[in-house]
Amino acid sequence: MNVYGLIGYPLSHSFSKKYFTEKFEQENIAATKYELFEIRDISDFPKIIANNPNLRGLNVTIPYKEAVIKYLDDVAESAKKINAVNVIKIGKNGKMIGYNSDYYGFKNSLFRFLPENYKGIKALVLGSGGAAKAVKAVLEDLQIPYLVVSRKQDPSTITYEAVTEEHVKEYKLVINTTPIGMYPNVKDSPYLPYSSYTAEHFFYDLVYNPQETLFMMKGKARGAKTKSGLEMLHLQAEKAWEIWNS
Repeated sequence: MNVYGLIGYPLSHSFSKKYFTEKFEQENIAATKYELFEIRDISDFPKIIANNPNLRGLNVTIPYKEAVIKYLDDVAESAKKINAVNVIKIGKNGKMIGYNSDYYGFKNSLFRFLPENYKGIKALVLGSGGAAKAVKAVLEDLQIPYLVVSRKQDPSTITYEAVTEEHVKEYKLVINTTPIGMYPNVKDSPYLPYSSYTAEHFFYDLVYNPQETLFMMKGKARGAKTKSGLEMLHLQAEKAWEIWNS
């Protein structure tokens, strides 16, 4: 039995097990299962590996995309560039190699969301964690200037309270990379001056459960175009499967 799975905390919001279980059934992939490994601390990661000798691959989600790196034997160049891992390939010899499929998933999903003439658009990136690193790498490669908004200010970020109407006018693409608004906390949304947004804006939420977050609803109420992270989830999951079986 080949075992794949997801590590993170919490995992009550995750669709990954459902997605892969249905994939295995639909594609007649036998003797294979996908499990959720909810761990409260990354120090429990070695126990997951030791207790599951049939593990062939793992997805990594919040909050361990950066912290898991120190436990790996190697990291692919693409993940090194981002400094975040969301896919781990486990060889039969036990060697663990980290990859990043968030980049692939977000880039392809974003292409389908933005207009063809997206050149000149600027992005406001909400959050500074592992998912944000993949998002920033995509924006840099697409030559989309961005500003990061975080709870704590540093030389490269501003706080949510510091977002002004001028920022709203300048940054037409707003990307939520945080878990704010994720199930079960569906009544939460990032702190922004929503009343200033317009139909010229694009709200992209990496959260996929619920499929329409309060962040998206508030944007849509102002006429903004919105998209959830569900397509990104599917794209990065298929990329992960490709990595595990390469």
